[in-house]
Amino acid sequence: MGTTRLHPMAHIARRMFELLEPICLVTFLADECNEELAALGHRTYWDGYFASRAAPLGRVPAHVVHAAFYNFADGEAARHIPSAWETISPEASVAARERGSAASLQRILGDELAESPGLVRAADLTTKAATSAPTEGRVMYAGMRTLEVPSDPVARLWHSATMLREHRGDGHIAALVGARIGGTEAHVLSALEQGIHPPESFGRIQHLPRERLAAVMDGMRERGLIDIDGHFTDAGRATKQRIETLTDELATPPYDALSPGELDELITNLEPITAALVATGSQ
Repeated sequence: MGTTRLHPMAHIARRMFELLEPICLVTFLADECNEELAALGHRTYWDGYFASRAAPLGRVPAHVVHAAFYNFADGEAARHIPSAWETISPEASVAARERGSAASLQRILGDELAESPGLVRAADLTTKAATSAPTEGRVMYAGMRTLEVPSDPVARLWHSATMLREHRGDGHIAALVGARIGGTEAHVLSALEQGIHPPESFGRIQHLPRERLAAVMDGMRERGLIDIDGHFTDAGRATKQRIETLTDELATPPYDALSPGELDELITNLEPITAALVATGSQ
């Protein structure tokens, strides 16, 4: 991988990730989405999460959701799928997710920014990118592509940003699989990159059984990815960097649909939107 020539658009894909991620995060961090899902009858946050995010795939079994999501512990998807759909349809769940997420954006951005020409143009260009990439090998992205694009600009911006997030996520999983990094191992690498030590204390994995975490850590030591104290080795840090670089490269296809001028315009219009969301932590 070290000799692979970088895609000339990789830096654009990284910049777009930085700009779009705060838009997507309202789904998970703000209150409105969870309130909409709870109002449908979903009992817990995670029931709503699995039911609404997996909904574009249709009524697939839990092991398919587990494979598509990749980084959840064995058996976690089965706690929510298909039971979360027994009385609430996938269609209702995904619609509630969209309503709640759009409401969060509207509240955080305020009327002036949410109704601005810049947001409308950002929504149009984001949608153009998000609906242009090939779907082959992109399970979650392909599922999102089956959904109708909203007409309201705020909802359309969220929807298209989320399509691009799933497109990037599919590519990230491909990069992880190619590097032989499992879902739990990916969380360990992410924790170390964020300066969290011991990495087992990372919120995404700290609830796992001790024996399971110990086995993962031992396996990573055997591969030379972490040292005896659970810190990055040079090989581990290089592996993490290769994965991130390849993720950026694989995230480029949607942006090939935009001209250089449109990319510049999109970035310019997204910057104040992202700044407003970052200021509130997307909450």
